[in-house]
Amino acid sequence: MKLSVIIPVYNEKRTIDLILEKVRAVPIDKEVVIVDGNSIDGTKELLRRQEECPGTTVIYESEKKGRGHALKEGIKVARGDIIIFQDADLELDPDDYPELIRPILEGRANVVFGSRFLKGKPPMDFLQYWGNRLINMTVNLLYWTHLTDVETCYQVFRREAVKDIEIRNNSFAFTVELTVKLLKSSQKILEIPIRYVPRGRAEGKKVYWADGFSSLYTLIKYRFFD
Repeated sequence: MKLSVIIPVYNEKRTIDLILEKVRAVPIDKEVVIVDGNSIDGTKELLRRQEECPGTTVIYESEKKGRGHALKEGIKVARGDIIIFQDADLELDPDDYPELIRPILEGRANVVFGSRFLKGKPPMDFLQYWGNRLINMTVNLLYWTHLTDVETCYQVFRREAVKDIEIRNNSFAFTVELTVKLLKSSQKILEIPIRYVPRGRAEGKKVYWADGFSSLYTLIKYRFFD
């Protein structure tokens, strides 16, 4: 099976070359789909050189439309049997890909999430940790699940698992909307522990506290009003 790695990018000049090197080093048949949200820091210039690498597709958006929009654009052009999301920073390690796709290859699941919490409390600050906990508790309460990391970047799934799912959110809340719509479509989500090295504002982290409220609103909206 071929893996499609979808990478949303916005102002990642510092890490883009390194993360692509790490992704390509994983010994799996794959394609790389990069969606740039109109970066202004020189990232686009680096990506034009990356386009020359075999198995690499780069989509340049004319304006910044959000992480969720970038992922949707990536899904549209992905040709792999399995899709995984990879942020352009270095918080998560592509060396985890083999374990993440193994349950799908073995037929044990169609959807796998990489959890930062299965090995204990990850190195997050107070607000990030409890914000994640609140989102997870809300999902488990509203949808009768036992997930530990709803807002993980590493959402992995067979392409056909999402072919009939329409995601409306264009922001970071895309992640929780996809989660709840997978659950509502009766997809079993299997979690696998992953490595996690957080980055802070100085390294370009883009998630803000307001994104947590957007995620909560999304959870409630699709549980009771959609």
